[in-house]
Amino acid sequence: NFQLSAIYQLPFGKNQRYLTEGISAAIAGGWQVNGVLSLYSGALFWVSAPGTSLNAPGSPQLADQIKPHVAIYGAHGLASPYFDIFAFAPVTTARFGTSSFDSLRGPGYRNLDFGLFRTFGIREPLKAQFRIEALNLTNHPNFSNPDNGVTDPDFGLITSTNPGSRLIAERYFRLGLKLLF
Repeated sequence: NFQLSAIYQLPFGKNQRYLTEGISAAIAGGWQVNGVLSLYSGALFWVSAPGTSLNAPGSPQLADQIKPHVAIYGAHGLASPYFDIFAFAPVTTARFGTSSFDSLRGPGYRNLDFGLFRTFGIREPLKAQFRIEALNLTNHPNFSNPDNGVTDPDFGLITSTNPGSRLIAERYFRLGLKLLF
């Protein structure tokens, strides 16, 4: 996982490099921008098989891994699998499968947040801060793990985006006003 954040005071207004006087300084001065870039590795998952061969209803069953290495293709959608689906097979006898728990990792998550804010003096010691924020500014989709059931029709396919937290959701904007005292 990796995160990079930055804050930059825009060079406009009183005691700055540009637009230092008059109405332009009053309007353009005091603004800051910030950004956060987040890169996350994907979530671990395992390939399951029907538990009927265990004769223990409700017990998880691992699929058999029939290739020594599982190629990760990284595809999204219904056209191509995310990983080599021919590296696994259902278990047909009364035993546990040969693959292991959490042996594969799903697609990673990327996110870029951006903010613009300005603090205004109201009267000592009261200040107000106006904020505009864009979360997932690029509106980049973050995909869920692929279907992990070896006998499922969508086995190996990623069919949805991750509906998880706001951290990796679709783009949205926030406006805010904060009083500081």
